[in-house]
Amino acid sequence: RNLLKGGIVLKERIYTIPVNEAFEVDSECPMCVLEKRIEDDAIKYTLGPSMMEPDRRIETNKKGFCRRHFTKLYNAQENRLPLGLIIDTHLMEQNGILHDMYNKALPGLKKEAEISMAEHLVKGIKSRKDQTDEFIRAVTDKLSQLEKSCTICEKINFNMDKFTDVILYLYFKEPEFRDRFVSKKGFCLPHLKMLLEGSVKYLNKRQRSEFVMALMTMQLNNLDRIKEEVHWFTQMFDYKNRNASWKNSRDAIPRSIEKICGPCDLNR
Repeated sequence: RNLLKGGIVLKERIYTIPVNEAFEVDSECPMCVLEKRIEDDAIKYTLGPSMMEPDRRIETNKKGFCRRHFTKLYNAQENRLPLGLIIDTHLMEQNGILHDMYNKALPGLKKEAEISMAEHLVKGIKSRKDQTDEFIRAVTDKLSQLEKSCTICEKINFNMDKFTDVILYLYFKEPEFRDRFVSKKGFCLPHLKMLLEGSVKYLNKRQRSEFVMALMTMQLNNLDRIKEEVHWFTQMFDYKNRNASWKNSRDAIPRSIEKICGPCDLNR
């Protein structure tokens, strides 16, 4: 475990402080609080210091960003020159790759375009590798890879894995943190999955069983709670309840969406 090796004081300062701060926030998912902070920091870093770091520019040229993070990068700045420079060199690299792929395949594409279906059948060309299909497969594979790559997502995933390790570490090391953990309102479903996967990765069998029972008891209780809040929200539109209290249901819809999906940019 990283936290149990050398430099424990430094690592605890770097990783445990944000975790403790997130678990002090009243939210439907403390890990969403952590992820949102990581994402905001990554957006600022991408449009700021990373502009002057050649290694980071090489990475953004190669991987770019997902749709969500391109949107957040665009919406984050009034001065969009930094983003323009990132996109400029990203397109330069990606356009060059696509040009090279097409130019390499072009002779074969031209040849196949000139051969009629009858000639294919007569000459048995169909039995040979179809260069057009090979080109299509190569380009779509490349585009699929690019579509799934995002330097900000990778940073978030890396840090969230570290924070998952820290949460499990603190759960068994610090009774005060454990009490705070079980007193929370549970987690969103993506972060529930992350914690369960983390328990397999970071805990021994005894710890894993103990943790999973505590986690799932808390999680299911809170999923039932938010289900009831959403249900009561819908009942408040029945004229029979026109004088009833909204209880805790006024914002149940956005909270339930975040409980299901994780961090969202909802207009509240």
